Amino acid sequence: MPPFLEEIHEFDIDPDQVPRAVVAIGVSLGTSAIELDFHHHRKAQLLMPMRGVLTCEADGVLWIVPPQSAIWIPGGMSHSIRFSGTIEGYNVFIDSAAAPNLSSSCCAVSVTPLLRELLVRAAQLPVLYPEGGSESHLVTLLLDEIAAAPLGKLSVPMPTDARLRRILKTLMANPARRGTLESWAKRAGLSERSLARLITRQTGMSFGRWRQQLSLMLALQWLAEGTSIQQVASSLGYESAGSFVSMFRKTLGVTPGRFMGKTGQNRRPAETGAG
Repeated sequence: MPPFLEEIHEFDIDPDQVPRAVVAIGVSLGTSAIELDFHHHRKAQLLMPMRGVLTCEADGVLWIVPPQSAIWIPGGMSHSIRFSGTIEGYNVFIDSAAAPNLSSSCCAVSVTPLLRELLVRAAQLPVLYPEGGSESHLVTLLLDEIAAAPLGKLSVPMPTDARLRRILKTLMANPARRGTLESWAKRAGLSERSLARLITRQTGMSFGRWRQQLSLMLALQWLAEGTSIQQVASSLGYESAGSFVSMFRKTLGVTPGRFMGKTGQNRRPAETGAG
């Protein structure tokens, strides 16, 4: 049984064994964090948190999935998952043969209002929903809307180089530790120019941009857990909450308060029918 279902779903269901194109599950858990180590499913997977923040590492990238966004994980792809905050959302497993036009790469998805409502409705279907009727039409529309959904942007490339991994581990453990590129290069046993080139080659970003994306990921996790903006700013090493808010607004287009508020807290996931 996939670890996700073992941890948070009350029904004894292995979606890979369900003879339906789509298996949609509503999830609701009052907990602060859940971490699942690397695993995979035969079916592709779409995860959409309604509350809480999801991070997923897959295909060499760390993805940040705030509320009412989603992540698409192709079938067979190994991935790890971490939820932060009160967990509510939807988990959909999709038979790749039924949706050959969907992406073969892991990607963040911006959830449209129609896609959100289709996920809600699909989670209310029995697991073994009748085929050939209105239920099948709903599933077809859901697959079409997933294929048409715009892509999200919140991700942090994960380097494979051991020296960059050590820098990443240090930054995640102590994100307030700023330091210059020169100081990080000395810690890695590299010249400043060599470290800059290595980071760009492995992440496609400058060191400053890479570190900022990591800070943003941590900020979203902490905000979802109820940490104040002032505390988040301090933990990330910003001199003031205003400086952190400016960075957040410049990157995501809104303030932290508006971003977390617009994710919507008004709908609870429906429990899946036993079918």
